[in-house]
Amino acid sequence: MSSSFDAQTSSERSRHLRTLAALGTHLWPAGRADLRVRIVIAAAFMLAAKGVNVYTPFLYKAAVDQLSGAAATLAVPAFVIFAYGAGRLLTQALGELRDFTFARSAQHAQRTAALSAFKHLHGLSLNFHLSRQTGGLSRVIDRGVKAIQYVLGFMVFNIAPTIIEIGLVTGILWMNFGWKYAVIVSGTIVAYIAFTLAITDWRMEFRRRMNESDSRAANRAIDSLLNYETVKYFGNEAHEYRRFDQALAGYEQAAVKSQTTLSLLNIGQGAIIGAGLVAVMLLAAHGVVAGERSIGDFVLVNAYLVQLYLPLNFLGFVYREIKQGLVDMDKMFELLEVEAEVQDAPDARPLQASAGELVFDNVSFAYNADREILKGVSFRVAPGKTTAIVGPSGAGKSTISRLLYRFYDPGSGSIRIDGQDLRTVAQDSLRRNIGIVPQDTVLFNDSIGYNIEYGRPGAPAAEIENAARLAKIHDFISALPQGYETPVGERGLKLSGGEKQRVAIARSILKDPRIMLFDEATSALDSHTEKEIQASLREVARGRTTLVIAHRLSTIVDADEILVLKNGAVAERGAHRELLALNGEYAAMWNKQREAAEAQARLEEAMAAL
Repeated sequence: MSSSFDAQTSSERSRHLRTLAALGTHLWPAGRADLRVRIVIAAAFMLAAKGVNVYTPFLYKAAVDQLSGAAATLAVPAFVIFAYGAGRLLTQALGELRDFTFARSAQHAQRTAALSAFKHLHGLSLNFHLSRQTGGLSRVIDRGVKAIQYVLGFMVFNIAPTIIEIGLVTGILWMNFGWKYAVIVSGTIVAYIAFTLAITDWRMEFRRRMNESDSRAANRAIDSLLNYETVKYFGNEAHEYRRFDQALAGYEQAAVKSQTTLSLLNIGQGAIIGAGLVAVMLLAAHGVVAGERSIGDFVLVNAYLVQLYLPLNFLGFVYREIKQGLVDMDKMFELLEVEAEVQDAPDARPLQASAGELVFDNVSFAYNADREILKGVSFRVAPGKTTAIVGPSGAGKSTISRLLYRFYDPGSGSIRIDGQDLRTVAQDSLRRNIGIVPQDTVLFNDSIGYNIEYGRPGAPAAEIENAARLAKIHDFISALPQGYETPVGERGLKLSGGEKQRVAIARSILKDPRIMLFDEATSALDSHTEKEIQASLREVARGRTTLVIAHRLSTIVDADEILVLKNGAVAERGAHRELLALNGEYAAMWNKQREAAEAQARLEEAMAAL
């Protein structure tokens, strides 16, 4: 058990050291001499502040010695008293200058660390994001960035200055009063720190239980209130009260233990400090009685001890915050260690898509080794032509679009655009040459104009409006009170399905890609809206190489070639009429959808007649 704990502790310590090393690259960035100079100046201010702070008690001692003399007058120690006050003021001023100077370096480290994590997340493969919760990733970055501020603040402005001051005071006591004073002070501090860290580690378990119980109680309360009607339907108010009270009881028990251990921590700290103070003051008092020390020496020793113990009072809190901060930073920097499954080759070149010929050559692919999705799929889309892919759910249609965008690499075979294997070209250049109108268009929580402009950020307003006209949505936007500045809401929920699709079409038009991909772009729309969108899609596809993944066969009857996927392989291929003549898979799907459409039409007629 002990060896397991030691291994875990060693692993945690190693992880913390890697995190601090990674943070150091952001705090001491290459090519930013100005930020490095700021850190050096801030360190100089910190050392100066501690030097003044350590010397100030000597002024206090001088004033006491002069006042305790036989001919003491207010005029005699006045200069010393003013110097003492100036020393206190200078200590604070130097501390503020340290904070001011260091602030830009600390904020820069936070910004660049957050940006690095954000860029890295965008660089990771789709598979990583499909297996993670986006909200969870956002919280990891958010907590990690805040932790940088905590850790830097506490380590630079609390821990480091306190360590420096302890060293200076111990040295001064040794040189001016002897080794006994230094041993008592240093021994007291070591005992204080060891006791505080041990109890704090113990107390963190109770804090964790409190947080878990608090979250559980909040979740149960919110869940119960959101389902108010269901609670009433089944008369389960008492049941909800019991569940909520159980969570509160868990919090109560953990909170009592946390408070009890906090009291134990405070009493223990007070006992250690008190023992150290008594020992040193007795030693100093003995020196005064023996005539070896002055009253000022007695006061000086006491002032130093109080000066040291004040920052140590916050040690438990500081230690807990730093430890939690390091854990949060670990999680953020661990994201940077995750490697993308799909990476550019070292010699990757920009894609040169002049004609736009698209070729899938004997492509096989599996998300998991035990289940192959695509099995030797081959087809060619000639420049400017349209190929449609149909088939039942799970046949591999959407996988083809993901492979085309190179979210994944094929297990075998190759995908080429104008003769260039996608694995040999830079991913960003590949995606710049492909436009997509997906089935579920998700818009940014911004304006309509911004969402169209997203196809080519920085495009002139005239080109954005022209793209909207081609997508048959300009008139709708112009009729809105805010026009192109109209907010679309989160995920575009303020727009209808058809309006969102038109925004997606306008976005792709503005991008002006060589290859277009329609991934079941109208399957979720009603028949009337679908016909309007189809007209816009035909306009977009004109002159471009187009790949259509379709659910409704009526939308792809004009395609130059139709591929029927079944169990990951191409079961049939040909034009619409050719496939109907085969009377195979495609014909069966066509007849089924036609019957369903006729039944729906009859139902609508009957409803209209009522």
